[in-house]
Amino acid sequence: MESGPAIFAGAVFALFGAALLIWTGARVRHRAPVAHGVNPATAAALTTIFGAGFLLAGVWCFGRL
Repeated sequence: MESGPAIFAGAVFALFGAALLIWTGARVRHRAPVAHGVNPATAAALTTIFGAGFLLAGVWCFGRL
């Protein structure tokens, strides 16, 4: 019974992290702003860090099964 929430949380974290990394990569590749009103390098770095963090959280949740 406890594995259900872990699977759901792992899937959500992993999908969101992967989508954030893909979106950031596409924005940087097209030289489009990642966040309006923020230094482009700072925005790209922070979104990459958070995307990787969410992806790692998803892997961690799956590892707890």
